[in-house]
Amino acid sequence: MKVVIAIDSFKGSLTSVEAAEAVASGIKEAYADARTVCVPLADGGEGTVEALVHASGGERVELTVTGPLGEPIQAAYGLLDGGSAAVIEVAAACGLPLLPPQARDPLAATTFGVGELIADALARGCRELLIGLGGSATNDGGVGMLQALGCSFRDRNGFEIGRGGAALESIARIDLSGAHPRLADVRIQAACDVDNPLYGPEGAAYVFAPQKGASPAAVEQLDRGLVRFAEAVREQLGRDVQRIAGAGAAGGLGAAFAGLLGAALRPGAPLVLEAAGFERLLDGCDFVVTGEGRLDGQTARGKAPLAVADAARRRGIPVIALAGELAAEAAALGPHGITAAFPIAAGPMPLERAMQPEVAREGLRRTARELFRLLRAAGARR
Repeated sequence: MKVVIAIDSFKGSLTSVEAAEAVASGIKEAYADARTVCVPLADGGEGTVEALVHASGGERVELTVTGPLGEPIQAAYGLLDGGSAAVIEVAAACGLPLLPPQARDPLAATTFGVGELIADALARGCRELLIGLGGSATNDGGVGMLQALGCSFRDRNGFEIGRGGAALESIARIDLSGAHPRLADVRIQAACDVDNPLYGPEGAAYVFAPQKGASPAAVEQLDRGLVRFAEAVREQLGRDVQRIAGAGAAGGLGAAFAGLLGAALRPGAPLVLEAAGFERLLDGCDFVVTGEGRLDGQTARGKAPLAVADAARRRGIPVIALAGELAAEAAALGPHGITAAFPIAAGPMPLERAMQPEVAREGLRRTARELFRLLRAAGARR
């Protein structure tokens, strides 16, 4: 029997790798001769670099870059395919978790460090970039990233504008002539699970900036800056970034990647699975195991386990989903490819205990063992 395990992280408990290994150990207890293939799962956010480096036998690269408020920080990205491709999470350089709540300020926060990560990957000869959008502390339209890559944004006096969302209103001239020369030859795909426009009531500032520390007045100022950025791009470069679905992702990084760097914005989980070679791993597979901390109605709206189930459904492979919590709406996941779903808790317990890594790990191992014991017994009776 071959079982492919592609299970999302249990946030606050287990990484995707740890969860998959726990399931594999349970299966082995029931089927000692089972072949288990663990595929780390992510949706383009936190854990994407780890997932793809692990899946492809890649290399993790660490370097010092500019943090969200200008301070030097240590960040990492992954090299894949022998160094020809790189996977980068923007949150590694400008993520919300890098700042304590009282320090969060999207008027000042910059994406400059993201550009430094990209520049390092380009210097190493990467010809393909996979970018995970999400979790940023910024709202600068990706201008900081573009500045780190050699692009220039000047005010009406000819001076380079500052960093952060507050500086966008002063953009008068855009000059891309100094852009990193390798950008012309690189293919960029960005994992993006939102379709928000750059500005306006559904844009980056109004929808996402409040959770990044912006006051109502700051939200209005940030939105005006994104309007000015979009106007300058349209007037001087002939590109309408406002109309790009997902332009508002990661504080406007979606607009910078798609509108100025020619990136393709794609749903995160399918993009990560494609990069991990998931379809190839399904060859000869008897069962797929997926899951996440909580299976509910949101799972059907494009979360990572759904992408796994959809790929398996196209092959006619049964899918077992395991979750720390199973909401009533999870019963509606059948048409999406999930054959059966099971909670892993041994019985009622406080959430704090259920989220302890050793408890979650044991729950996954035990549930997988019992399920595959049942499958083995059913197979023996045929």
